[in-house]
Amino acid sequence: MPELPEVETVVRALRRPLVGRIFSGLVSGWPRQIVRPDDPAELAARISGRTVTEIRRRAKYIVMALDGGEETLIVHLKMTGHLAVVPGGAPVHPHVRQRFLLRDGDELHFRDPRKFGRVYLVREPEVVLGRLGPEPLAGEFTLDRFLALFGTRSRPLKPLLLDQEFIAGIGNIYADEALFAAGLHPERRSDRLTGAEKAALYEAIREVLRLGIAREGASISDYVKPDGTKGEMQEAVMVFRRTGFPCTRCGTPIARMVLGGRSTHFCPSCQK
Repeated sequence: MPELPEVETVVRALRRPLVGRIFSGLVSGWPRQIVRPDDPAELAARISGRTVTEIRRRAKYIVMALDGGEETLIVHLKMTGHLAVVPGGAPVHPHVRQRFLLRDGDELHFRDPRKFGRVYLVREPEVVLGRLGPEPLAGEFTLDRFLALFGTRSRPLKPLLLDQEFIAGIGNIYADEALFAAGLHPERRSDRLTGAEKAALYEAIREVLRLGIAREGASISDYVKPDGTKGEMQEAVMVFRRTGFPCTRCGTPIARMVLGGRSTHFCPSCQK
């Protein structure tokens, strides 16, 4: 599933070809993907004639501001979503579920083989984004704020990091990588960490997310950049999907477990 670095990569790649462009309609091949409003014809009517003024990321969501400031188009890629601006008249991939038409003839295609992606057009973005936790790379996300998040929570670290109300944007890949970088076992309970261990986790989260962005995401499964090329983070992962391979620190084979319903990878020696 695209996580914070992958979605940030998509956002940066879309700004040049999409900001300043004007929507002229929508061709929907999978109406159930459109959540708000739940009628593709209504969405098409409301975006027609509107200019994309800004594209940003919030957690794993792509947020497009439209001129006038009254409505915002939000897309969640979920597991297999892919967005790209394509020339008018270009062949349409069979897994394209939404075609956002642009006034000059080009189109923004939302390709989604598994149909889990979601599209929202809302007047108040907080209707969709309001329950998300803080952005881990934001300047205001200080160590003190991170420490305050723990409160009275008592949960295993891996499921806690995946909780989007705790911290926004972290998924399976970067949770595993952050815990390895911090030397913490995925099953350690959050209320049993020392202050030094929490500080190490704070730094590790930010380190692996920045590395993921620098490498333009991990093309381990379905994710590719808008231009169709792969990211490079898969070449830098230390534990994720490396079961049985030697740990780069100590040589112990990387182990795998299922924790909170999610495949989890760790080094049994480095992450006691």
